[in-house]
Amino acid sequence: MSLGPDGSPTATVFIVDDDLSVRRGLSRLLRSAGYETGTFSSAQDFLASPLRTKPECLVLDVHLPGLSGVDLQAELTRAGDAPPIVFITGLGDIPTSVKAMKQGAVDFLTKPFEAQALLDAVAQALARGAQARGRKALEAALMARLGTLTPREREVFDGVVRGLLNKQIALQLGTAEKTIKVHRGRVMKKLGATSVAELVRMAEQVSGARDR
Repeated sequence: MSLGPDGSPTATVFIVDDDLSVRRGLSRLLRSAGYETGTFSSAQDFLASPLRTKPECLVLDVHLPGLSGVDLQAELTRAGDAPPIVFITGLGDIPTSVKAMKQGAVDFLTKPFEAQALLDAVAQALARGAQARGRKALEAALMARLGTLTPREREVFDGVVRGLLNKQIALQLGTAEKTIKVHRGRVMKKLGATSVAELVRMAEQVSGARDR
């Protein structure tokens, strides 16, 4: 995200549509709203571009020559670099819209649509993208802290988040309860946690990140 003339953040929105007039019109609309834009006539052109990781939002036509918009969405999702997507289409294709939304699309607009409808969808997509980036940053920081635990401390962490008492963890690991207390204190300090509830939330975050 770059900065505009007033120093405020300027988001980048890319448009992928095989209709030149649509690309130009949407680009003008989005630039008038303060966004940076880039345009592509096909999914293949977008994938071949060195700028493909730059957009914070993608306005994507469903029906494209060659690789379709939904196929491009799936390709980006598999690669792990899919930005929030707003789909546009000239056909009211309900099964396609359902598939796109299940794969994470923010909105699905049927042409012709109101300019404000697109701007609202883009704003929602950018907000969702910002939330996702914030979540990933927190998860990365948590994974880094977990990486500082010794193997024994990690075993104690796992036991605590499973709801085991110190004496139960000690019995399971074949050590003294007072030793578990020491390890538990170190775990809390390294992870920056002040309660068992925080440790449980951290474990859930890690599990959720791995499942995605």
